[in-house]
Amino acid sequence: MSSPATATRDVYELGEVPDLGVIPERMLAQLIRPERFGEPRDAFKEEAVHVPELGPHDVLVYVMAAGVNYNNVWAAMGIPIDVIKARMKKGEKEPFHIGGSDASGVVWATGKDVTNVKVGDEVVVHCGMWDHDDPFAVAGKDPMFGPSFRIWGYESNWGSFAQYTKVQDHQCLPKPAHLTWEEAAAYMLVGATAYRMLYGWPPNVLKPGEPLLVWGGAGGLGSMAIQIARAAGARPVAVVSGDSKNEFCKKLGAVGVIDRRKFDHWGKLPRWSDDIEYNLWLKGARAFGAAFWEALGEKKNPTIVFEHPGETTIPTSCFMVETGGMVVICAGTTGYNATLDLRYHWMRQKRLQGSHFANDEQCKGINDLVIAGKVDPCLSRVFEFRETGDCHQLMRDNNHPSGNMSILVNAPRRGLKNLAETRAAR
Repeated sequence: MSSPATATRDVYELGEVPDLGVIPERMLAQLIRPERFGEPRDAFKEEAVHVPELGPHDVLVYVMAAGVNYNNVWAAMGIPIDVIKARMKKGEKEPFHIGGSDASGVVWATGKDVTNVKVGDEVVVHCGMWDHDDPFAVAGKDPMFGPSFRIWGYESNWGSFAQYTKVQDHQCLPKPAHLTWEEAAAYMLVGATAYRMLYGWPPNVLKPGEPLLVWGGAGGLGSMAIQIARAAGARPVAVVSGDSKNEFCKKLGAVGVIDRRKFDHWGKLPRWSDDIEYNLWLKGARAFGAAFWEALGEKKNPTIVFEHPGETTIPTSCFMVETGGMVVICAGTTGYNATLDLRYHWMRQKRLQGSHFANDEQCKGINDLVIAGKVDPCLSRVFEFRETGDCHQLMRDNNHPSGNMSILVNAPRRGLKNLAETRAAR
């Protein structure tokens, strides 16, 4: 670790910024413990714990703000896996979980082999982690396919819901100077996920002029996908579930919007031999396809379908995607059992591609778009540190607003953009 100044305090209060590089013995964090697994509002509790030690390629970041994602709803509930138990089986000792897979902040200390950042750098953090000696990474292959890949702040401990977080050096990227701390903490996980989905699977990548269908256009993922597509000159059509979201998507760059509530054919694909049920589904799928043409302004199918609802929508997505096109999916928010009509799939040579987060190059890609002002974080709401459980409960109950949310950690108020402003505000 780079040599910090001598700490004179056991713990600093939130917003009480110590001298650059000064590291206290302990830090405040929002902890999840196994005995509290359940509804997020009850699972998160503020506690003081020791500041994590750094390895040679690690970086200690003083967290100004943290992003909110659904993975720590799962962590709070202990489903589908107990992330604490899973890590302790691998030898980690801490019987708690500090979540948070998005962050903005300041480099406060570095491991002895870190060269890409230095103390005082203002950064955003992406959530892709892998072992430094992973054969995939060493060989120059995509580390996302390597056996050591994991998501920081979910599959690893020491996430961003704490005054300090421990990350790997390659996770740090320059903070866009024009963004506030809370804005900068809101976009990386969803933005990089969307970027890989749309650029990571050649030859099915974004191209100027081509149509794109974006499910959940007003959500965190969808809002990023629409803007990435607009920046590429593609023509995204958004799917939403409410009229109030139409203008939001159009302002981001959608050429049209479809309200999914106007259709009722969602769910498992009926068996092909059941003529009545299958024909009813087919009628609904074709009507949805016609709605896409109307929204696009041209009788043309999407060359890419940006998927994440999963079970209820995959049959329609695979049916309507263009010949030789791709349905790319990163989640299953409505369920995990997917059905499709293979006759259309093989005869029209379509592709169903799974995708998961992003590698360093793709994270840089989305960050460069944000720095250039081509992608906005779409920050919709900001919470205080003490409200960490409450904002995850909103997400759990599907009562969260469109766009992305963040939590102030060490930043004392909204609107601050750098360390100097933060010190002055305190």
